[in-house]
Amino acid sequence: MTCQVARFPLVESISEPADLLGLPRERLGELAEQIRGFLVENVSRTGGHLGPNLGVVELSIALHRVFESPRDAIVFDTGHQSYAHKVLTGRWREFDSLRQEGGLSGYPCRNESEHDIVENSHASTALSYADGLAKAFELRAACDRRVVAVVGDGALTGGMAWEALNNIAAASHRPVVIVLNDNGRSYAPTVGALAEHLATLRTPPDPRAASDPVRTLFETLGLAYLGPIDGHDIDALEQGLRRAAAMRCAVVVHCVTRKGNGHSPAEQDEADCLHAVGPATGAKAKTTSWTEVFGAELLAAGAERDDLVCLTAAMLRPTGLHPFARRFPQRVFDVGLAEQHAVTSAAGLALGGLRPVVAIYSTFLNRGFDQVLMDIALHRLPVTFVLDRAGVTGADGPSHHGMWDSSLLPLVPGLRLAEPRDPRRLRELLRECLCVDDGPTALRYPKGAGGPDLPAVDHLDGVDLLRAAPGSAVLLIAAGSRAHACVRAADTLTARGIPVTVADPRWTAPLPPALAGLAARHALTLTVEDNVVTGGMGQRLAHLLVQRDPVPRLRCLALPARFLPHGDRGDILRRHGLDAAGIVDTVLRHLHPSHCHKRHRTPARST
Repeated sequence: MTCQVARFPLVESISEPADLLGLPRERLGELAEQIRGFLVENVSRTGGHLGPNLGVVELSIALHRVFESPRDAIVFDTGHQSYAHKVLTGRWREFDSLRQEGGLSGYPCRNESEHDIVENSHASTALSYADGLAKAFELRAACDRRVVAVVGDGALTGGMAWEALNNIAAASHRPVVIVLNDNGRSYAPTVGALAEHLATLRTPPDPRAASDPVRTLFETLGLAYLGPIDGHDIDALEQGLRRAAAMRCAVVVHCVTRKGNGHSPAEQDEADCLHAVGPATGAKAKTTSWTEVFGAELLAAGAERDDLVCLTAAMLRPTGLHPFARRFPQRVFDVGLAEQHAVTSAAGLALGGLRPVVAIYSTFLNRGFDQVLMDIALHRLPVTFVLDRAGVTGADGPSHHGMWDSSLLPLVPGLRLAEPRDPRRLRELLRECLCVDDGPTALRYPKGAGGPDLPAVDHLDGVDLLRAAPGSAVLLIAAGSRAHACVRAADTLTARGIPVTVADPRWTAPLPPALAGLAARHALTLTVEDNVVTGGMGQRLAHLLVQRDPVPRLRCLALPARFLPHGDRGDILRRHGLDAAGIVDTVLRHLHPSHCHKRHRTPARST
């Protein structure tokens, strides 16, 4: 694909960062405006992170004029703000493929460019990368190479950033330039004492007041400090960054930017300054998302019990907590981008007699696994984790696919894991989670619309039967949202003379014992789940079945144990056989090995 940029000739003139040095200084502002227009036009069409990138256009230009990438390592924290960097490193040609399958990643990507040092899309990590890079350069006698970490004020609310700062400050002779991109927000306004301190630094002193200069927190730690600098003034940014580069020590360059700068709809968006926008695909029928169903049911539960409290890691709206927060503002706690702290803070709330709900994206709970294990489960505390974006998420790619939780969480002693197949079951299972008082619970659901409710035709010891064919040879066990695909597959197979039973365990950890008995009564059992195959529901069922004699025949259909690229969620599921047609093919292949497998997909099965 080739991006059309005829309206942005200065953008088209950039093939590599060195081209910036040949551009007259008086045209840099014009370049910034063209990049901003280019991003608005392209990201509005493809979808992606718009607001954060509009805020760092001038900063990106200044960084690439002062530092020599990739010899100087520029590391972006989170990566939400890397689009201007991609443009300036010659990737503007591919922007019409942004976040599309086989196209440009929405985050830094090492396979795309030598200028992308790390593939970083989780917060608060850049300073740790920078600390390690600086140590490596020193040990390898490459002390003329600088390390630049671009980190937001929101990312500094994460504990890992402060662990890194502790080490960087202890060896401040190493030339690490910490570019603090301070826009007062992550998704939402930055919270905590750090936010107040940065606000103080941003406020010009009153010339009439006789007071000592404010000593920054960074200087107290032993780091040099420059700023605050207007993050939309290229000349001021260049001067500050050149001073920092010449200091040959660890220094914080405090740049004050505005998220969504230069684009009125983003500047005026109260929720998150158009942090992320969807692709422009025309009018769509309104559908209710899993997140909205959760938010509404949580609000109803909160009205019934005053011990219910909620925690979020800087993602109040994306996780559906906003309605609850509007109604019960004193019972919602935003801890910033600090997932580990959120989990253990929830433990403290539970120890204090409250009933915490931690609403979080599945991929981000990975960061708090130790806290779930040792701070929640060891104490048998009734904390509920609501895991949004579980399974394949799509355009955000490998760091955001929530395909690990259904393998990791069952390792936690006493934890119960629920997977609703439809909105009604989400509401029911949330209520069941909130009734558990002897240990943690988790509720996982995917990104997107919840779809229609799928009623059970029968029940067996806690297992819902969605199709119950007498004398069926095949048993499909569906995890959560894969139930619809299993039912469609069962109907297709039944029409071909192969009766099929479809079971939904509702709770996938621990697995209901009735599943083993069901499997023993069928010639073939196939588990279907939107999770990595290793340690997933299928392999846990296999562990139960090997204790039977004879061992029932089981096949597991799940995601492969590797990082999956970005792309459309439906396409990714289809490619790995997790749609109805893929399930039909898998059943036929195992019932009739001579069945011709004509669909093109990547196999994703265990034994």
